[in-house]
Amino acid sequence: MLFFQLFYLATSVSAATTFAGVNIAGFDFGVDTTGTAQLKGVDPPLKQFGGVDGAGQMQHFVKTDGFNLFRLPVSWQFLINNNNTVSDESSNRTCGCNSKPGNTLDATNFQKYDALVQECLATGAHCIIDIHNYARFNGLIIGQGGPTNSQFASLWSQIATKYANQSSIIFGIMNEPHSIPNLNTWRSTVQSAVTAIRFSGATSQTILLPGTGFSSAQSIMNGSLHSVTNPDGSTTNLVFDVHQYLDKGGAGQGSECVSSHVEETWIPLAAFLRENKRMAIVSETGGGDTESCYINLCAELAFLNANKDVFLGYAGWSAGSFSTEYSLAETPVVNGDGERSFSDRQIVKRCVAGTRGKRKGSVSRRNRRVLREMMRGSSV
Repeated sequence: MLFFQLFYLATSVSAATTFAGVNIAGFDFGVDTTGTAQLKGVDPPLKQFGGVDGAGQMQHFVKTDGFNLFRLPVSWQFLINNNNTVSDESSNRTCGCNSKPGNTLDATNFQKYDALVQECLATGAHCIIDIHNYARFNGLIIGQGGPTNSQFASLWSQIATKYANQSSIIFGIMNEPHSIPNLNTWRSTVQSAVTAIRFSGATSQTILLPGTGFSSAQSIMNGSLHSVTNPDGSTTNLVFDVHQYLDKGGAGQGSECVSSHVEETWIPLAAFLRENKRMAIVSETGGGDTESCYINLCAELAFLNANKDVFLGYAGWSAGSFSTEYSLAETPVVNGDGERSFSDRQIVKRCVAGTRGKRKGSVSRRNRRVLREMMRGSSV
């Protein structure tokens, strides 16, 4: 079966998912996998706030690569301007250790984050608002000892109200939930956010449903999120959110890629999605600027593009405030020949953009070479 999938990919580079792009990170800096945030670590990817030219990066990606999707990670703590506490006035309950009341969006910090959102929208791309908290706040799991579902729903209600009339906004409910004791309870947490978004007037925008295991494909196939619906009982524009890294261990910490995961992950997930008439988006994947990743990441993304009926798109990790020295950097290099002049890294040029046939150059030849390597057994 895999041979025929790869043969199809090698001869069909014109196929492309609806969306493709990269993450524009920076507002999420300082948050760790426990959902604890140090706001002094935030590095806004905007020049007006002393950061990099994230707006210029996005314009470059749209113009040069044809990208139409940017994911904009941000911590919950940054949006309410509080490192440690989130309050629920309806129940008089506070989790965390500080005494700051309320769970209202902080006007100053939200204005900064919204500036990035507006720069994204100005490119004509779709923009994912991603709460980058790992299903936690200050070490405690949402709905399971940490913030209540109503607190989480309140956050999303406020955000959705801001963008209710903006059709190019995508709501990414939560980045990489993991180590969740009760999956049924997590399903209820996700449902509370979906309901809050829809009741806030954002009735038609896409919402990304995050599974567990750091948003693994396997957690989607276990069925725990299938009963999450819109208020009318439909699943229209409710899309499963999946992450996959290609390094040893799959944690996205190494610059070498050991597998495309086509055979053990993407083929089963594609079949599962077709059987259940659902779609998924890969909002994080990536690899280093290395030969092993040119082979494996290109093969992974070529598969997603060739199966666009069930994969809505993907976003590479990551550009924005990451240095070009970061092992998984997709940050374009600033040229010295003019304002907002950038050059893509090879991993972006060859794989994130190149597998879609959107760039000028020998894209087809590159893809055929990559997939021939796979058929020889060098990556899968």
